[in-house]
Amino acid sequence: MAKNIPTPTEINLHQKSRLLEITFDDGEHFELTCEFLRVYSPSAEVRGHAPGDEVLQIGKADVNIEKIDPVGTYAVVLRFDDGHDTGIYSWDWLYHIGKNHDKLWQTYLEQLEKAGQKRAPTDTNL
Repeated sequence: MAKNIPTPTEINLHQKSRLLEITFDDGEHFELTCEFLRVYSPSAEVRGHAPGDEVLQIGKADVNIEKIDPVGTYAVVLRFDDGHDTGIYSWDWLYHIGKNHDKLWQTYLEQLEKAGQKRAPTDTNL
């Protein structure tokens, strides 16, 4: 791992509010919803094996994280209650999606709309 990549000093899961709080050693602090983390899973199942192979995640508004497992000193595996557990969330990936949250979230919402899909069947944010 490159030395210039910040590393987490604290990771807290708030299951009731479906939120993961991450503080990095450079002072950055992110609060990421479980839905956002699930939608932006770094797994091949979600991102595909090549550009253009991405799979749009639909109906993940109510997803939660059941467990967090460390992977060495460079990442964690987030185990979601929908059975997804194949993404290895490296520190640089978590930092990247935290820093770019607003743009990534807007992109996701636009992709859902373009596909005629919703975040969940009970979505009231239309």
